[in-house]
Amino acid sequence: MRPRGRIGYWSGLAQSTVTGHLRDAMARIDVTQPQYWVLNRVNAGPEAPSREEVVSQLTPLADGQHEIARVVDQLLHRGWLRVDAGQRLQLTEAGEAARARMRELASELRAVVHEGISDEEYVAALKVLRRMVANVDGRGILTGRYPTPTERRSARKR
Repeated sequence: MRPRGRIGYWSGLAQSTVTGHLRDAMARIDVTQPQYWVLNRVNAGPEAPSREEVVSQLTPLADGQHEIARVVDQLLHRGWLRVDAGQRLQLTEAGEAARARMRELASELRAVVHEGISDEEYVAALKVLRRMVANVDGRGILTGRYPTPTERRSARKR
């Protein structure tokens, strides 16, 4: 027998509660979650990204199609980013210091959110949610291709 509950309700509540908690804590130090995303993305690879690359890569996470471009402008204005001669975004010293502060805060908040949850439980929960998404949309999310519902039904009949 399956446990009773509404996955849509609980997954939605978890997303809004955790995101709200993170964003409220970041607001207290005058930063936003999208600013953290941009600073991390600029810092992520061996080659500095262009503005267009950052916008393209982070827009799917954002609250609108123009949000990441605005955040890049905010960070340039704030002096946390600069544009080099090759039109690539670079962190300034102040930007790296801010990124480090945000990372520390995110780690502290993660510890609160994950209290009483083992790494194994967390990974299992992510796998279940990814599978549910894949079951509905027919694509493998982040982990490769999952069979479509039709393919699963065909395999069960064999």
